[in-house]
Amino acid sequence: MSLINAALVVAAVGGGLWAYQIVSGPAAAEASQATTRTRAVAVTQGTVSQTVSASGSVASAATANANFTTSGTVTEVGVKVGDVVTKGQVLAKVDATAAQASLNTAKANLTAAKAALTRAENNSADDATITSAEAQVASAQASVTSAQTTVNGTVLTAPIAGTVTAVNGAVGSSSSGSSGSSSGGGATGAASSSSSSGFIQLADLTKLQINASFAEADATKLKAGQAAEISWSALSGTRATGKVSTISPTATTSNNVNSYAVVIGLETLPEGVRLGQSTTAVVTIAEAQNAIRIPTTALRTAGGQRTVQVQVNGQVETRTVEVGITGGSFVEIKSGLKAGEQVVITTTTTNSTTGTNTGQFPGGGQFPGGGGGFTGGGGARPGN
Repeated sequence: MSLINAALVVAAVGGGLWAYQIVSGPAAAEASQATTRTRAVAVTQGTVSQTVSASGSVASAATANANFTTSGTVTEVGVKVGDVVTKGQVLAKVDATAAQASLNTAKANLTAAKAALTRAENNSADDATITSAEAQVASAQASVTSAQTTVNGTVLTAPIAGTVTAVNGAVGSSSSGSSGSSSGGGATGAASSSSSSGFIQLADLTKLQINASFAEADATKLKAGQAAEISWSALSGTRATGKVSTISPTATTSNNVNSYAVVIGLETLPEGVRLGQSTTAVVTIAEAQNAIRIPTTALRTAGGQRTVQVQVNGQVETRTVEVGITGGSFVEIKSGLKAGEQVVITTTTTNSTTGTNTGQFPGGGQFPGGGGGFTGGGGARPGN
């Protein structure tokens, strides 16, 4: 009986301690303290630039997809990716056996037609006979021209001077004839089929540009000829200048967000630049030189009115100003201030501290003996 009573007493003590933990359990107290600092800076005179930026990539301004115009089995590929070629250089060939046989037949037919016309004319044939013979010659000549074009189409030549960026075929593969070579601006990547992207793709690496995508609100501020500065993700510290060349009149929509394709021509080519490299383009959309300016953090706006705090003879006064161009660091002041005056910048910082009250006993809120149970461990009644 005494053992049972002892167990009940220990259980009661344990329950009281558990209740204490619940009532005064984990609690967090936060305290925040705001610190305000002011400093005076001089009104200066200099350049204020307003810019917009977008990500982009390096592309060639002149590209071409070279395709065979005659279908057949590829018998020769004379270039590889990275080769520099000249315009008109032979790139590849397909088997010309069948095409050449057709040309030979067409030439023989033309020779026969011309002979028939000569006989008709020498024999003073009637006009109808001569007209018919002339028609036969014209038809045979057209066949020769067509057959010659087919033979020429078995040889693939470079439509532009440039660097080979992709070869989408090999000796022994089949090449379906297409409309020939196509060219244009922008980068071209390796393609899976010669019919859609060119058996061989070329790009002029001496004429590079940046293809960027600007947000709808920023694109409305862009104009051809605006100056741009380009930076590279992979080329640390590399910068290049350029100008906006074209702005797409139609938007591209992704996730309900409109953006506009913009081409920026590069004026200089940095060392190490390659097609497809990621870049950031910063375009200057407005600029004021030799302008009265203050840091943007010094300007206050309330109720449509722009004001600054000016320090005069040790006193601070509020002054209304007229604002011009607003840049990232400076804002142009059209009136209300002059160079050399001191404007006040106020900054407020908030420091937060967090304290935790666990409401636990030493040792992690457990009873002596471990396990959260009675003395001796295990949490079992004595005797079990």
